[in-house]
Amino acid sequence: MTATVPVETLKVGAGRMSRREVLQALSGLMVGMFVSILASTVVANALPRIIADLDGTQTVYTWIVTTELLAMTATVPLWGKMADLYSKKLLIQLSLGLFVAGSLIAGLTPNVEVLLVSRVVQGIGAGGMTALATIVMAAMIPPRELGRYAGIFGAVFGVGTIAGPLIGGVLVDTSWLGWRWCFLIGIPFTLLSIVLLQRTLHLPVTRRKVKIDWLGALLITSGVSTVLVWSSLAGNRFAWASGWTALMVGGGLALLALAVWVESRAEEPIVPLHIFRNRTVSLTTVASVLVGVAMFGGTVFLSQYFQISLGKSPTMAGLMSLPMILGLLVSSTVAGQLITKHGRWKRYLVAGAVVMTIGMLLLATIDANTGMLLLGIYMAVLGIGVGMLMQNLVLAAQNDVPAQELGAATSTLTFFRSMGGTIGVSALGAVLANRVASLTAEKLGPLAGGATGEGSAEVPDLSALPEPVLRIVQEVYGTATAELFLIGAPIALLSVVVVIFIREKPLHTLSGTERLAREEAAAAVPGAH
Repeated sequence: MTATVPVETLKVGAGRMSRREVLQALSGLMVGMFVSILASTVVANALPRIIADLDGTQTVYTWIVTTELLAMTATVPLWGKMADLYSKKLLIQLSLGLFVAGSLIAGLTPNVEVLLVSRVVQGIGAGGMTALATIVMAAMIPPRELGRYAGIFGAVFGVGTIAGPLIGGVLVDTSWLGWRWCFLIGIPFTLLSIVLLQRTLHLPVTRRKVKIDWLGALLITSGVSTVLVWSSLAGNRFAWASGWTALMVGGGLALLALAVWVESRAEEPIVPLHIFRNRTVSLTTVASVLVGVAMFGGTVFLSQYFQISLGKSPTMAGLMSLPMILGLLVSSTVAGQLITKHGRWKRYLVAGAVVMTIGMLLLATIDANTGMLLLGIYMAVLGIGVGMLMQNLVLAAQNDVPAQELGAATSTLTFFRSMGGTIGVSALGAVLANRVASLTAEKLGPLAGGATGEGSAEVPDLSALPEPVLRIVQEVYGTATAELFLIGAPIALLSVVVVIFIREKPLHTLSGTERLAREEAAAAVPGAH
């Protein structure tokens, strides 16, 4: 006779939160998410002033951005694993606390060395926020209901992305504030998020004996960081085909191979390797890498295209990204509502991958003379595709793993999406630099060096260029940017193939907390399955 799980067991440890309670808890989550996104975008317009005031170099300019992204990407799996073992509420507050500490140090920094350390601390905190926000949502809300809240995530992402450069520009240009407030401005919002979460987030804590695989965490972090550092330096500080490349790539892969060996034998692995036996997790992980390249690559290089090829200001360039963000917001919201209503999700993954590919192909036709209306349409198409894919890939994976592995599965997808974006941006950036150098040399000959600064790594000062040279440089950047999207189109097309092979399964109607309670109760009853 098959044992059944008493209803009382489920109710005691896993009462479902009401819609009002969910929205209250989401308020704290969304404030934290907004601040972590803002931290990555608000500093963009302030960097030249920061470097000048702190006597930094061009290398430091790059690393102020890269260090936070490296720390965030490398620590996501560890946060995800700890979410399966410890209090999610405590962990998310800890990540926000680290973010406050990093922001305070950055805002008061006396030199670039301290600033870089503070960005690492900020990145670790942002990594926790990125991984844990989605995990907490899955614990509170059944997969069938998650879609209706996807629009909130999209809105926060969009507002943070758009508002960041605008807020940064205003702070830098306001004499009684200055660039230090680009870091300090997020502190009161982060503290507000901690207070809101303390008052509104109520998740049961499963007490059990735990053991963190610190060796595995160290090896994964070291291996990933080595590969990411290589991808950010190759093609700039040294050639792609060089001894440094062989050393860093070989060393990074060796560390990751050792990490796989350690993880396969660990009692509580950081990334449970057996989750990759799950077809859905494996395929959504691959698709997340591809989406990361499209999402990060598209936004980074379009911003540069606006400023150099079209001659727009940084603030205007931030506003011009609006069609892509609106496309992402609308598509994620509409798709989420339809998934909640009908319970079918694969069609939106396939449609999103197809639309993303079309958007990449359309943007491969741009040049220095592309009209604003046409450019806006192309960007909206790309945003619509990414919006249908990004959050729904996580939904598909969360729906197909046991509740006790929600954290590991979610953080794995977030980790690979972030890593794909980082490596994609670095690789495409090197391609862009080399293409700009060759096209400039082809069109200007001996004048090429003066037009592009000291080599292809320098962004040209448009105000210092004579009119005929300026036109050529703008054409060169327009052509080179279009070629990046032409390279990205086959990558996007590959995501279509990947998502087609994901098997659609009915969405759970229980939240992660309720599922965990049922699984544990079933395991405790002899003969239960």
